[in-house]
Amino acid sequence: MIILRALLFPFSVLYDWATLFRNHLYDIGHKKSFRFETMVVGVGNLNVGGSGKTPMIEYLIRLLLPEYKLATLSRGYGRKTKGIRFACEEDSAATIGDEPFQFYRKFGHEVNVTVAEDRAFAIPNILQRHAGTELILMDDAFQHRAVDPQLSILLTDFNLPFFDDFTLPAGRLRERRSSAKRSDVIVVTKCPQGTPSSRLEAITRSIQSYAPEKPVFFAGLKYSDPISFGSEPKVSRDIVLVTGIADSRPLEDYARSRFNVLRHFLYGDHHGYSLTELLAINEFCDRVNKPVSILTTEKDMVKLIDLQFKKIIEPNPWFYLPVQVTFLKNGSDFDTLVLQSIEKVRQQV
Repeated sequence: MIILRALLFPFSVLYDWATLFRNHLYDIGHKKSFRFETMVVGVGNLNVGGSGKTPMIEYLIRLLLPEYKLATLSRGYGRKTKGIRFACEEDSAATIGDEPFQFYRKFGHEVNVTVAEDRAFAIPNILQRHAGTELILMDDAFQHRAVDPQLSILLTDFNLPFFDDFTLPAGRLRERRSSAKRSDVIVVTKCPQGTPSSRLEAITRSIQSYAPEKPVFFAGLKYSDPISFGSEPKVSRDIVLVTGIADSRPLEDYARSRFNVLRHFLYGDHHGYSLTELLAINEFCDRVNKPVSILTTEKDMVKLIDLQFKKIIEPNPWFYLPVQVTFLKNGSDFDTLVLQSIEKVRQQV
């Protein structure tokens, strides 16, 4: 790995220069960045792959929904449609993307879910279509500099924080570490419960060496009981794990702590499942001479409930595992920071 990284390092330097030049064009105003009167909260990361953006967006929805009329705005990665699209009952993961469709299934009657590649174009359309929208949560927003959010929340993975990573292709960073200073608050995600305070303090110092004085919070993942979307109401002790997410390690660790994992069918992030793959999973379970359940993520479930898979999923014991963000400490301080930032913007309008 060290040798490969050394070989790729010259290409990382070129990539870094390219992203540095792009950011400079935004910084000097040569490329236009729009700030809207309506509050925009951006959630993003520096790295490619998962840092827990979807659970964080859902956390913010639950925090803000009692007080504000909300909309979410995502690119809609992996969808088969183009342009701006406002989620409706006819949509699916194929038409708006798996994560936006997850938002729509949970909150669609209370939150307006929109997808668009050009989010600076999408925001005025959201405000026109959904009059009274008070706040927009923009997903995967950190590199989308055409929109300047009033509050930028940067996420970084506890297992590989940005200060230990390198720019592509030698590492996973989409831009250099010092870009973290553009954020307003940084949340370290996927932290194990019980992480020593000394470790958290060391991480804070490392982060603030690149983003001085930015507040740093630590959050983990809390899994709920499995929910059936197949033939059985209760999950068995023996399971097969099926994941198509960027980082399945926290989920696999949790599953192995609670169940006997017979096999993990591991696919890439935003994986588009095929009938052949699902038949192979079911056939593996059929060969096990004892009751076995199939456990997957909520993000995968929203793709698996597609009509084309109905005859394969419904007769078999499929379950999904909901997950939520939970702060290790000072979660109320994070909530207060977000709410005060919103009120400050509202008072200025």
